[in-house]
Amino acid sequence: MTVLSFDEHGVDVVYQGTEFRLERQLIEDATEKSYPNVTDHEVLKIIEENPALEGEPRRIQDIIR
Repeated sequence: MTVLSFDEHGVDVVYQGTEFRLERQLIEDATEKSYPNVTDHEVLKIIEENPALEGEPRRIQDIIR
């Protein structure tokens, strides 16, 4: 299971027991969207090849409010 913790500057990730950070700029470059408009599902797709996407996607701006 992948754990994502969002803040204004990026995402802290725990993936297969490894902790790392995806910075805002990297996420914007990968998705070609502004950071607040990227969804949690899009971030998971950056990390995992075939993520198990559950529920409705949520925009980062809605998550960090």
